[in-house]
Amino acid sequence: FARCLLRFLGFIFWSTAAALVFGGVFMILMYKNYRYLFQEAWLTLPGWLAVAAALILLPTGVLAISVSVKSSRYKQGALMYLLLILLCLEMSSAVLVKFYSIQMASELKSTMGYLVYQYNGTHFQGPGSRALDELQRNLQCCGVQNYTDWLKAIGASRHLPAEKAHLPESCCKEKYSHCRGDLGHLEQLFQEGCLKKLEDQLHFVMLYVFWCCIVLSVLELFAVISNGILMRHRPFYNFRIL
Repeated sequence: FARCLLRFLGFIFWSTAAALVFGGVFMILMYKNYRYLFQEAWLTLPGWLAVAAALILLPTGVLAISVSVKSSRYKQGALMYLLLILLCLEMSSAVLVKFYSIQMASELKSTMGYLVYQYNGTHFQGPGSRALDELQRNLQCCGVQNYTDWLKAIGASRHLPAEKAHLPESCCKEKYSHCRGDLGHLEQLFQEGCLKKLEDQLHFVMLYVFWCCIVLSVLELFAVISNGILMRHRPFYNFRIL
């Protein structure tokens, strides 16, 4: 039974490596695309840990299948080490994802509010303004909570009445090519805020990576037990190979 379970888990490790890579790469790319919105530079760390774990899963799967077919002292020892390394990587990634998801909401709200207030819509835009425009185009949103955030920021910074203010062109819907952010044509503008949409994306990818790591850790514990049963079935030097 231990041999059959170990062989089955070896194939499972190969297939789940792709799922873990997807979550890790998506988290890394999200940070790179919107890095000016995140105050915490270590946000990519859970993603890199997930990618590293996925790469180690490939030789781990090969060893698990090989050990299930023909036991080898050195292969069993190497498999046990790789499984322990994977458990450390995945649990670290899961803990970091949980920690970042708790503090992310307040940080995003304050950072986006600051960028909206400091926005410069001229031709020579700063990196923060470009990041905000890219966010609004990609997520099809406008402002932090909704489009009225721009009215408050423009009125405070330029001392213009709200009815004469224009929203950034990145708030315009793509099908209206002539849109210039005129408040007289609200049907041409995105009115939903960006904060909730960005939080939903972050929550999804973090939850995805978290549960991938948890499920894989449980499967790896079964692989550790199966490998241990095989090692005990054929003892050698009281596990000195480890």
